[in-house]
Amino acid sequence: MSKFRIVLGFSAAVAAIAISGTAHARDLTVVSWGGALQDAEKKAYFDPFIKASGIPMNDENWDGGVGVLRAKVQGGASTWDVIEVESDELAVGCDEGLFEKLDFSRIGGADAYLPQTVHPCGIGVALYDFALAYDKDKLKDAPKGWGDFFDLKKYPGNRGFRQGAKSTLEIALLADGVAPGDVYKELATDAGVERAFKKLDTIKDNIVWWKAGAQPPQLLASGEVAMTVVYNGRIDAANKNEKKNFGLVWDGALYTIDSWVILKDSPNKDAAYKFLDFAGKAENQAKFSQLIAYGTANKDAPKLLPPEVLANLPTAPDNLKNTLEINVDFWLENIDKLTERFNKWVAK
Repeated sequence: MSKFRIVLGFSAAVAAIAISGTAHARDLTVVSWGGALQDAEKKAYFDPFIKASGIPMNDENWDGGVGVLRAKVQGGASTWDVIEVESDELAVGCDEGLFEKLDFSRIGGADAYLPQTVHPCGIGVALYDFALAYDKDKLKDAPKGWGDFFDLKKYPGNRGFRQGAKSTLEIALLADGVAPGDVYKELATDAGVERAFKKLDTIKDNIVWWKAGAQPPQLLASGEVAMTVVYNGRIDAANKNEKKNFGLVWDGALYTIDSWVILKDSPNKDAAYKFLDFAGKAENQAKFSQLIAYGTANKDAPKLLPPEVLANLPTAPDNLKNTLEINVDFWLENIDKLTERFNKWVAK
């Protein structure tokens, strides 16, 4: 082999390494759910973090799914670092090694946060409700709960549901008179599942399915639905920012917690921890709750909020009455079976 070829081969190898290194040298990327939620996060967390730290950061949005996360990790060269995930995605992703195990000493210590928001792979972003929403300008006789949601005679019009078995089946049983404390006992039986689908049959032709959290307020505003299942904060944001007159029914709401995770083998792990530390501080979480009506993880954040804001959060005592926490363990065990059943029912 000639000296020229050796030099050329060596130069090509160096170039390849340089290109490879450049491909991995990218800005921190934080991924959330879009719409009013991400707008609030930009104002409370993203933009102030960039300004305070000098760390460049991008934000993107997604529609969820463990399969998406698996593809990101297993495919290599993921462009995501910090992701806001739902409780079942947190549990499955942690078990499968899709996320980094968190070192809480780098984000203020686990004791700074409410115990239910602390997980080996995640830290809580927002406690929120799946609640019933309607337009007060169009419905003068306010619905009282899920029973009214299913009453097409008293309240004509379409109904908005998040597409999927989770939350939809619980709501159907609540509408059929099952007490919140008994919903998962009932749903764990074949008879309970049939009962839920039988209830859904009564309004099937009037259901409008949504996927993104920004959609329900849009469906209400356009009049495409008379009522909808909604993330409670999206209604608060629409009323504040768009001067809508939407109403929310807390009775029978389903609540859950979203969490921040760091994707496995993120090349921006140090920057990710700095972001989580910033987003975890009480003063920043208090700003977030004032922008969108979601509860947060830091124990001291509520102390910084005015009473009128606290009263509108899903964590307010009056709003927690007669609500149901989404059972993560139930859905981890039953998600495949019930999703298959749900998809067949939708396709019929």
